[in-house]
Amino acid sequence: MLQFADIEAAAARLKGVAHRTPVITSHTLDALIGAKVFLKAENLQRMGAFKFRGGYNAVNSLTGAERARGVVAFSSGNHAQAVALAAKLHGCAATIVMPADAPASKLDATRGYGATVITYDRYTEDRAEVARGVVEKSGAALISPFNYEPVMAGQGTTALELIQDVPEPLDALIVCTGGGGFVSGCAVAATHLTPGIKVYASEPERGNDIELSLAAGRIISIDVPRTICDGQQTQACGDLTFEVMRRLLAGVLTVPDPVVVQVMRFAFERLKLVLEPSGANALAALLHHRDRFKGQRVGVTLSGGNISTERFTALMTGAERAD
Repeated sequence: MLQFADIEAAAARLKGVAHRTPVITSHTLDALIGAKVFLKAENLQRMGAFKFRGGYNAVNSLTGAERARGVVAFSSGNHAQAVALAAKLHGCAATIVMPADAPASKLDATRGYGATVITYDRYTEDRAEVARGVVEKSGAALISPFNYEPVMAGQGTTALELIQDVPEPLDALIVCTGGGGFVSGCAVAATHLTPGIKVYASEPERGNDIELSLAAGRIISIDVPRTICDGQQTQACGDLTFEVMRRLLAGVLTVPDPVVVQVMRFAFERLKLVLEPSGANALAALLHHRDRFKGQRVGVTLSGGNISTERFTALMTGAERAD
């Protein structure tokens, strides 16, 4: 299983490369929740999301010979951009498999970092199979968006920094999850540094495969979830992430999409932060389940802010429905 030493090694690789993102507090938010809340603003990370941490650590962990053959990743957007940027910084080629209906801003940014993008239909094709085909032809290294320990270790540096920067121990930590790489890395870091802390995963109500998997004691696969949280439209977690979550998580918090939109509006109007739907999911989970956290010191990840002006406006005005 992923170890804290892996996260410390990732932190050393990322030092001076990744942003040490700020921890943000708000008296208004604290009053609304009835708790003391500490927000780790990964929407201000390089390429706009926490994914840069794992993508860079993974590419940096490869040998020079492996990097010379290039890297391949599959992602709906943020991992795509992270691996594309990390590859560019290391001078190696990147091929990214992305759904054809991924936000145009994420497709454009991935290409902008110099990656070759191959699109697929997320509802009829298997992205992992498409990526494996590229690997077989090119010999490139496949970098999973979550079920890969260098990625998990890189993501875990988020919690490492948060706990280092908050003056007193946290009672709880909420981390959004798709395939489980982010929350797994953060859980390993948080439980090592703060014994007794309760770490929760958050996911959309319509994409609750991790909730179902932990309840069943085995990995459950679901249909591609119909949710506005495009970064969390995964169908199943991985075996590596499941093992960490099974051992270390205190629970899973699910959130309806309308609450996510409500929190995106709150973050914009009161915190002056722009969040994409998945980036707001963990804070939405705290709001939706606030009674569980009253009187506690709670860390929350704001995982990304990669959203176009057009989509943000559509969600805020109701032109794009969040049912």
